Amino acid sequence: MMRCAVFGASGGIGAALVGQLVARDDVEAVFAGSRRGAVPQGAKIVPFTFDALDESLAQTVAALGAPLDIVLIATGRLTRADGSGPEKALRQLDAGALAEQFSDNAIVPAMIARAVQPLLPRERRCVVAALSARVGSIGDNRLGGWHAYRASKAALNMLLRTIAIEWARSHPRAVVAALHPGTVATALSAPFQRGVAPDKLFTPAMSAAALLRVIDGLTPADSGGFFAWDGTMIPF
Repeated sequence: MMRCAVFGASGGIGAALVGQLVARDDVEAVFAGSRRGAVPQGAKIVPFTFDALDESLAQTVAALGAPLDIVLIATGRLTRADGSGPEKALRQLDAGALAEQFSDNAIVPAMIARAVQPLLPRERRCVVAALSARVGSIGDNRLGGWHAYRASKAALNMLLRTIAIEWARSHPRAVVAALHPGTVATALSAPFQRGVAPDKLFTPAMSAAALLRVIDGLTPADSGGFFAWDGTMIPF
């Protein structure tokens, strides 16, 4: 029986991941964490609040108890706090945009990974996965634009890859992965859904189910990889 944690459980994909995990017979408890807003309620769900940029995070996570078999980091931001962006041209970029995007999309997941490390089992498989985005792939970038968001997700991918290398020594059965959830009908993507073919726009439940299928199929040999919702590997 697995104990799972979802950080960002008040978001569309995060809430769907909680719902999918709770429905599984092999899951004992799901710790649903949010920085703000309500999280799903129900049997097996243990809600908690966290601030990934505060030193209190270590104590908050430690209180969840060990072991954590699956940790899913569903935090992130596409636009700035004031709703602007993403920028289409370099002249629209400023230091504030870069700082916000790197904080939400790279620093927050890294701090969560650091905090959960002591709760990960060393003797059996465990998974730590974070939501990334295909536009964060340097090798797949053909269109340009979205400078801050692309760069912050590329930084996230590198952090996860580096964590995977380190944990291969201390937690040899751990799997660390970056996941692209597809284009999902959530508030985050709402301004950018125009022109997306209906069969390419997923509901949060569809995306969450696909991501969990990918996670179930990953082995320690895949640790450090960047995977799309259909299991295909995305270049860094």
